[in-house]
Amino acid sequence: MHIKKGDTVVVISGKDKGKKGKVLEAQPKKDRVIVEGVNMLTKHQKPSAKVQQGGIVHQEGPIHVSNVMLWDKKADAPTRVGCKVLEDGKKVRVAKKSGEVID
Repeated sequence: MHIKKGDTVVVISGKDKGKKGKVLEAQPKKDRVIVEGVNMLTKHQKPSAKVQQGGIVHQEGPIHVSNVMLWDKKADAPTRVGCKVLEDGKKVRVAKKSGEVID
């Protein structure tokens, strides 16, 4: 998967198109990511031992990884992700727009 936890991404399709956020969780087996402030779901929480106060809770839902693009800070625009092998044999992700290595 080309997106990892901690990356800044922009949504390119769907109801939240244009929103930017940080990836909170990556689910590579399901090809989904959870992005901060995107695809907000309403959950009705019942009072329990963990949560004394019940009520309505808003939380982020998963979004398909094909609907997000990595945000390139240097180019200040969304970019595709490529792979490159360095001289020491280490494989790294590279932003296609600026050519910079993504850490």
